[in-house]
Amino acid sequence: MNKLLLVIAVLGLAGCATSSQTQLKNGQQGLSIDCSGEAMSWDECYAKADASCPTKGYNIVGTQGTPQSKESDKTLGVDVGNFKSRTIVVVCK
Repeated sequence: MNKLLLVIAVLGLAGCATSSQTQLKNGQQGLSIDCSGEAMSWDECYAKADASCPTKGYNIVGTQGTPQSKESDKTLGVDVGNFKSRTIVVVCK
């Protein structure tokens, strides 16, 4: 049972950025990319956008999330206990 809990915990921390199609207010098709969590970063969002729009790139039309913590706010260099929410919306060119 302990091994199962450990596997679930590791999978939860090692997640991937996820994306889903979204309809923008102006009628365009966009892509909402979520890279929330302690093990992720804004760079994961941008990498997923690059992978989703490989030929001509993308335009960011919106961002929402927790800003990056200052080094002085971290404990031993790690931002402990604060869930990070990160989402970007892009439109492929």
